[in-house]
Amino acid sequence: MTEYTGLIADVGGTNARFALCDKEGRALCSETVLCRDYAGIGDAIKAYLQKNGISRLNAAALAVACPVLDDVVSMTNCDWTFSIKELKNALGLERLQVVNDFVAQALAVPALTDAEKIKVGGGEPRDRSPVVVVGPGTGLGVSILVPDSAGGWIALPGEGGHATMPAPFPEEERVISALRQEYGHVSAERVISGTGLINLYKTLLTLHREKADEPLQPEDISARALAGDPLCREAVQMMFGLLGTFAGNLALTAGSFGGVYIAGGIVPRPGLIDLFKESAFRIRFEAKGRFASYLSRIPTYVMTAEYPAFRGLAQLI
Repeated sequence: MTEYTGLIADVGGTNARFALCDKEGRALCSETVLCRDYAGIGDAIKAYLQKNGISRLNAAALAVACPVLDDVVSMTNCDWTFSIKELKNALGLERLQVVNDFVAQALAVPALTDAEKIKVGGGEPRDRSPVVVVGPGTGLGVSILVPDSAGGWIALPGEGGHATMPAPFPEEERVISALRQEYGHVSAERVISGTGLINLYKTLLTLHREKADEPLQPEDISARALAGDPLCREAVQMMFGLLGTFAGNLALTAGSFGGVYIAGGIVPRPGLIDLFKESAFRIRFEAKGRFASYLSRIPTYVMTAEYPAFRGLAQLI
């Protein structure tokens, strides 16, 4: 019988992914549920444990798509709010670690194999150099991975996805200016995420004086882009270009000669990864004037591993 060391969970704005971790750090019995199907994270965890016949565990590590600043955690793109202390007691845990979801994504990077990432553009990684991980999904996550003095790594939490989004080109400025009228502040997440893709598409419709035949979700826009719909394709390509600009800003800030890794639930999808490779992402990543040659030396990758956050969380059990 397998002996589990604890529960690991990657909780985003739309989906919560659960698994049980064994002594070797492997994620077993993985399952994905919709957050909206449960009143709170405690209910979702209890349902998962009951389904797998687990009456008690000593430890759990959770990655959540929001800041973790105090005992009370409020999800950014989901209506779940919980107390870490109360959740620990309710589950009968001895240890409960709660971190930002991109901390877990970043901690997984050193363990990725060549088959679990796709390189886009030039540059080669330097050993023991900072790494940036950025990823559009329901929201936009960011973390920076830095080497420690003992040969390991430290993942720095942050909310870089809510930094102000620049618009280097006139067509993007028109879109962002329109979004500014609606939101006031236009963060990177407003245009580089699932919700951001909807924002881009709806704004382009308005600017082109066209009307949508029906409300579209991110997956609909992506599917239509792949099928050749010009406006959906423009929205997807604009998002990828803006991601290039944003990722280049992060690389300059962190000096991330270990590489920049694109994670999240959008770019690695079948079909979209091909559009991404054809997009202006890498050109825009390097388009920093006098520092273009600096950025040309930093490699960029798309993370294609299944459930990479589980690997980072396994280190925290």
